[in-house]
Amino acid sequence: QVQLVESGGGLVQPGGSLRLSCAASGNIRNIYNMAWYRQAPGKQRELVATITSGGRPNYVDSVKGRFTISRENAKNTVYLQMNSLKFEETAVYYCNAELESWEVRKIQNYWGQGTQVTVSS
Repeated sequence: QVQLVESGGGLVQPGGSLRLSCAASGNIRNIYNMAWYRQAPGKQRELVATITSGGRPNYVDSVKGRFTISRENAKNTVYLQMNSLKFEETAVYYCNAELESWEVRKIQNYWGQGTQVTVSS
């Protein structure tokens, strides 16, 4: 019954910005690490950024200084602010969360459905 829903994807020009959101819903007891991944056409899924429950972020080297991951725990929501976007960052972006539900009291991994980000002139 737990689900993650991403939003905010779309078409953006090179050098432009976009903010993605991911909201978790359901009978959630605890959310631990949350993360954003992306998968470009013909490529493997890549970890982009992670954030702990305490708000400590980490990034893949290629996005450092341009992307910002953040979260609002009261809303069970994680964000990804993407600036100075490049052509090669066109991909489906996926939200991931490690969480415990009230139904299953152990840590489980959940994925969102993905949102398309297209960087093109």
